[in-house]
Amino acid sequence: KEGTPPLSQMVDTQYPGTAVQRLKAVHERVKVIAADGTLNGPWEDVRRRILWAGGLRDLPDAVPGQGYTGHSFNDWNHVDLTTMNDETTDNQNDGSVKGIAVGNRLGNGIRVASLPELGSGGSWSTCAMGCNQDPPNDVAHIQFRSRIAFKLVWVPNENYDTFVLVDDDGTLLAKGKPSDGPDALPHLRERMMNYKIMEGSKYSSAADQIAKET
Repeated sequence: KEGTPPLSQMVDTQYPGTAVQRLKAVHERVKVIAADGTLNGPWEDVRRRILWAGGLRDLPDAVPGQGYTGHSFNDWNHVDLTTMNDETTDNQNDGSVKGIAVGNRLGNGIRVASLPELGSGGSWSTCAMGCNQDPPNDVAHIQFRSRIAFKLVWVPNENYDTFVLVDDDGTLLAKGKPSDGPDALPHLRERMMNYKIMEGSKYSSAADQIAKET
C-alpha cells in the first residue's frame, strides 16, 4: 500500500508492544507544547496539555478503570505516557512488575481514554515504579512490552516546582514551571517520591542537570 511506512519503522524489535507510529505522533505533539509556553501556565491547564500531547482525553469524572485520567501525572507514580499497540492493550501483570497488582486490567480504560487521531494502538499513564532498574522493570516495559513516549519527572530543586518530560532514553523533550506555584501542584511528598523512584537512573539525568543550574 502506497504511503505505508516500511515494517522496520512500524515494529520495535526490542519492545514489540510499542505502537511505534503513535509514539512518533506523541513526540510531535510534545514539540508543540514544549514551544508554545503552555507548560508554564496553571497546573491543571498544564496537565491537560500533557494529556493531549500523549493522546489521552481529560476524563476526571469517569469511573476508575473505565477511562478515568484524573490521576494521570497528578501523583508520584502514574507519570509514564505509554503507547501500546492493539495486540497488547489487554495485557495483564502476571506478577513480574513488583508492587503492582496482579492482573492490573487496563484495556477498557485505555480504549475509552485514547484519542484516535494519533494512530493505531492506545495511550495510558502507566506506573513508573521499577523504572530505575536496568532494563526498566515497570508496567510499560514489562506488562505491555512497550517503550514509553515520555515520562514526567519533578526536578529536585528547593520547591520541586519544575518538571521535565524525558523520552525512553532519558533525553529531555520539554520542561515546565507551572505559574500557580507549589501549592497548586501535586503534594510535595508526591513530587519528592516521583524524583526518588527515578534517582540514579537515566530518567533523572535531565532533572538533575536542571537542579544544578538553579
